[in-house]
Amino acid sequence: MNYTNLFRIAFRALVRNKLRAFLTMLGIIIGVASVIAMLAIGEGSKQKMRKQISSMGTNMVMIMPNFQRRGGVSLGASSSMALKYTDVQALRNEASAISAVSPEVVASGQVIYSNQNTQTTIYGVSEEYLGIKKLEVLSGRFFNTNEIKDMSKVCILGQTVVTNLFGTKADPVGLSIRIKNLPFLIIGVLKDKGESGMGQDQDDLILAPYTTVQRRLAAIDYINGIFASAVSEEKSPKAIEEVTEILRRTHKLKESADNDFRVMSQSELLKTITSITDIMTYLLGAIAGISLLVGGIGIMNIMFVSVTERTREIGLRMSIGGRGKDIMKQFLSESIILSILGGVLGVLFGYLLARLAGSLMSSQAIVKTQSVVLAFIVCFVIGVFFGWYPARKAANLNPIDALRYE
Repeated sequence: MNYTNLFRIAFRALVRNKLRAFLTMLGIIIGVASVIAMLAIGEGSKQKMRKQISSMGTNMVMIMPNFQRRGGVSLGASSSMALKYTDVQALRNEASAISAVSPEVVASGQVIYSNQNTQTTIYGVSEEYLGIKKLEVLSGRFFNTNEIKDMSKVCILGQTVVTNLFGTKADPVGLSIRIKNLPFLIIGVLKDKGESGMGQDQDDLILAPYTTVQRRLAAIDYINGIFASAVSEEKSPKAIEEVTEILRRTHKLKESADNDFRVMSQSELLKTITSITDIMTYLLGAIAGISLLVGGIGIMNIMFVSVTERTREIGLRMSIGGRGKDIMKQFLSESIILSILGGVLGVLFGYLLARLAGSLMSSQAIVKTQSVVLAFIVCFVIGVFFGWYPARKAANLNPIDALRYE
């Protein structure tokens, strides 16, 4: 029996019971759609996070104080006074793989304009901060060296702060606001950056000279962090080595002592986040794949029913010369057709489901070719694996007993 006739006979057998065939395929359809949708949403989220992190520059290097411990209890990094402005100066003067360095001092508080107020975070930085973090000024200007030196009360607002205090599409440059009851002149507004991959609003911030924030708002003599740019992404590992060496020397740490600071590059952060999202994507895909297994069991169940219903037909085919392997091929082809058709419908449904979920989550869902090919391979394997035993049972029937079956 050639394969064309084999699949034609199998297809006709399935068409005779359309509803039963569709309900059998439903498990495969749901399973494939779930896997395709989960992998597409995971891939879209990963690409979105990669894009957002890359937009901040893959050559960015972050230096933060290490976690402080007292009596075996972690006090967090915010309690550390390890980083000073002298560290920034040392990095500027000695690190050849670093192109720009900026301190960062963080304060939070209520910001008031007229009868409007909002709670936000104020970052004290230097002029290099814009280039390091890939920020752009929409209107106005950035503060200069003299304003940093004089601890001037000037600031640049993010778009969220502008909207909360002045309304949408407002340009507050030249106006004054109060931060912790101190008047600050608005000299610039930043371009909109939207949410980060972690869901953080990147526009809910105020930038001011680090000296002003350090002395007038936070009242501290240390800095909370240092941001730097490596000369290039390829130079990031060298930049990390130089930063570690310089800071260990300036902090006078012994060889056996642990670092009282942490150095991270944006590229390392990107790799870490990518690996985490990959694990989550595959985990979700594996969970969704359980429904494929259930669909395969459904195919095996319905093939057993089909063998029982068509026992006399099998006996008749054998009595006129049909071989056991031909009977086996017939039932195997039916299970494979059920799996492949279910896979096709599942891919289409999964694509639509991924698009719908992506639009609801404001994230692009990316259906990769590899996931579609994998879905078809799995469907074929399921069709063969779960159809083989019922087909073998049909092939091993005794023709005389099969003809007598009522």
